[in-house]
Amino acid sequence: MLPLRDNVPTRSRPVITYALILANILVWVLYQLPDLQGSIDQLAFHPCEVEDSCPTIGQDWPVTAITSMFLHGSWAHLLGNMLFLWIFGNNVEDALGKVRFLFLYLFGGLVATALQTFITLSYASELDATIPNVGASGAISAVLGAYLVLLPRAKVLTLIVVFLREIPAGFFLLVWFGFQLLDGSAALAHPQQGGGVAFFAHVGGFVFGALAAKPLQQRQPLAPTY
Repeated sequence: MLPLRDNVPTRSRPVITYALILANILVWVLYQLPDLQGSIDQLAFHPCEVEDSCPTIGQDWPVTAITSMFLHGSWAHLLGNMLFLWIFGNNVEDALGKVRFLFLYLFGGLVATALQTFITLSYASELDATIPNVGASGAISAVLGAYLVLLPRAKVLTLIVVFLREIPAGFFLLVWFGFQLLDGSAALAHPQQGGGVAFFAHVGGFVFGALAAKPLQQRQPLAPTY
């Protein structure tokens, strides 16, 4: 299921959402494309950094835990993440305010990285711990969790195979979250050689966003237009 737009307006321009999208695109185009592997080696987060067991690393984990949120592995990875942030970020920013929204995004990304690191170091192999973790999806998962709590009755225009359907945002997000749990469990049982999607980062970010939405909320989001 691919979301295309929701039906909830905002009061003002979502400056932080736009700035985060622009930052991710600029990092990809200006920093990563000229030397993709070099950018990953230098600024991606590796779980083994936490235990100081990585054979070779670039920056240490207090830096890479942040910088990895702005790195991506491919055009598809980048554009998929930015689509989700574009659709759901503006309404969460509208309800939380700009500073609190930025806090939710960044801290949600750190929580996502922390959970994925714990799972990797506790249950995966030493080789798995050396695989770089990159992408904004953990932080964006926090935005999705907050959106579910703030706007459960919104609707999302969704591309399902070749059909367009308006479906409840709550249903879409809960199905998405369910797949992260299922796929994360499957990944533990049958790890992908060479790494794969960090499903537990998605789970950690989503749960954090859902729990933090109400404490961080400054005003009610606007009602859906229909």
